[in-house]
Amino acid sequence: MWLSLFLKNILLFRVMNAIVTGATRGIGRAITIKLAEAGYHLAICARSKTDLAALASELAYTGVKVFCYATDLSLKDEIYRFAAEVGTAFDTIDVLVNNAGLFLPGFLMQEEDNSFEQQLFVNLNAPYYLAKHFGKTMSEQGYGHIFSICSVSSKEFKENGGSYGVTKSALLSLNNVLRQELSKYNVKVTAILPGETLTSSWEGTNIAPASFVQPEDIANALYTILNLSSGVNVEEIILKPLNFNA
Repeated sequence: MWLSLFLKNILLFRVMNAIVTGATRGIGRAITIKLAEAGYHLAICARSKTDLAALASELAYTGVKVFCYATDLSLKDEIYRFAAEVGTAFDTIDVLVNNAGLFLPGFLMQEEDNSFEQQLFVNLNAPYYLAKHFGKTMSEQGYGHIFSICSVSSKEFKENGGSYGVTKSALLSLNNVLRQELSKYNVKVTAILPGETLTSSWEGTNIAPASFVQPEDIANALYTILNLSSGVNVEEIILKPLNFNA
């Protein structure tokens, strides 16, 4: 019995490492701050080196290690370079948050093919490559948690967002496959489906801020899920505004 308690205490006090993509803005930023304040060491990526450096500096008060890597998640080679650099920076990975996403409004029948392709690369391909890479790492460890930041558009048609909804539906499907394949290795997989969230995509709106889901709501939900008992897996969670009128 003493041995099991000893091992449990080791797990409780060991260093925790997390990856967050699209970390410098909106939902990704809120999740990054939440995990840093909870003591997680972080590997974060975004396009801008300047924004990454500013966020790392802002998080200095937490005392955690913040590994920054500027990358374009629409490019497979850059994704795998990021993954390799993370593997050098951290021996283990506890959490992967596939947050980075791209929304290009438009009607599917009217948009350029490039609009669909850009969203597909960022919204689906990048999470696929990263989940595949770090899913193997977590399988070998025997623990880990992968979060996919999907959207209510994964399940509901949103006008003027056809291609976006297609890619987010595919991301939800990917999440379900990952959960099935990784559960046998004690790796958890959760999809988070936010509704209208107060991020930069709503800049200039006249809608009251309180009408939106807040990025911090999503960060708090994710952290709560991380702290549930080891035997439970939250398959998906939907967060919608209580009374949203666009």
